[in-house]
Amino acid sequence: MAELLLKGGRLIDPERREERIGDLLIVDGRIERVGGKISLPDVRAIDASGLILLPGFIDMHVHLRQPGQGYKETVATGTAAALRGGFTTLVAMANTSPPIDSPETLRELRRLIKRDAIVNVLQMGTITLGMKGERNVDFRAMIEAGAAGFSEDGKSVMNSRLMLEALRASGEVGFLISDHCEDATLSEGGAVNEGEIARRLGLRGISHLAEEVILARDLMLAEETGGRLHVAHVSTKRSIEMIRKAKERGINVTAEVTPHHLTLTQEAVLHLGANAKMNPPLRRWEDVEALIEGLRDGTIDVIATDHAPHTSREKSLPLQEAPFGVIGLETCFPVLYTELVLKGRLDLMDLIAALTINPARILGLKDKGRLREGADGEIVLLDLNGEEIIRPERFASKGRNTPFAGMKVKGVPVMVIIGDKIHDIRGR
Repeated sequence: MAELLLKGGRLIDPERREERIGDLLIVDGRIERVGGKISLPDVRAIDASGLILLPGFIDMHVHLRQPGQGYKETVATGTAAALRGGFTTLVAMANTSPPIDSPETLRELRRLIKRDAIVNVLQMGTITLGMKGERNVDFRAMIEAGAAGFSEDGKSVMNSRLMLEALRASGEVGFLISDHCEDATLSEGGAVNEGEIARRLGLRGISHLAEEVILARDLMLAEETGGRLHVAHVSTKRSIEMIRKAKERGINVTAEVTPHHLTLTQEAVLHLGANAKMNPPLRRWEDVEALIEGLRDGTIDVIATDHAPHTSREKSLPLQEAPFGVIGLETCFPVLYTELVLKGRLDLMDLIAALTINPARILGLKDKGRLREGADGEIVLLDLNGEEIIRPERFASKGRNTPFAGMKVKGVPVMVIIGDKIHDIRGR
């Protein structure tokens, strides 16, 4: 019997929204006891005084780049990055090469994940075959092969009939559809947010309407079918307003927001260049404020990183040519704790819930994201007073494309427990 005792930490339970000082006992990979003083002979004990203990983070939106793009990231390097950021469960997107659109490709990738991953990885399938937008995948066969849900992330399903069929199947079977909302006819050729910054740089902009038009369509389709719609990387004020009203009408919709959309505006591209180029693009300050308010009032359920590694060579290309995407697994919590919690813009419990219990509920992970007896023994220990400077050269990820390089942050993960494995990540 494997036993591990964490002594004297600040225990935060996002499910009950409670916190207390106490001990936590993990036995055979599950939480056995929470709170109070626990004394056991001959048990491995870790002094957690001065640290906060909470469930391991869950990221619903990452790109691990395998198969096909292992030069950008691998399951091994991506999950190592996750561990350093306090994440114990990831949901990997399906826009790989080849795309994950069949039970065969899914099973092969899951074998790779089982071999190389050091955290839990759930794998999405695509919505359409080859991501070509011409014919839907066999949803039932993909679920049987282990798909965690379906997403065409990187672009939208532009064919409304196919999206209607996908959401109808979602309503019947109960699977999740993660929706990248982008009308390609309104975003084609764009590199940054449409507006003054795009004009100043001489670039074509991406209108807020590109996101909002598809979101409006898919909310209507979800209402019609009862499908489970999860809106990825929300970036505009109007999108927040539409999701809020949809929830009030009882539409089965959840939503996520990224750390970069919560903390940066379109002006960042002027000094960060392609390391501030992502899709959807960084928007205006009023959009950032609406996203934070949406997180506070529950319109936004989840914070997800949209971790999207690229090589330094790719990101050194001219802004128009450089690929979209930034990394975020190793910087997520410290950046948000520093920029939102310490500045009084977001409650610590709301931040933790958006990274733990909320994604666990959406994904149906009944034993994750919780700090209670019987839950999985997946714990992150954080030093809220610990400071570090974000140095991309120290990342475990192959990617260096972060907009937060050089930033001084607090709220540093120092240790991650996954079952009977202890990962000390101090001095990372």
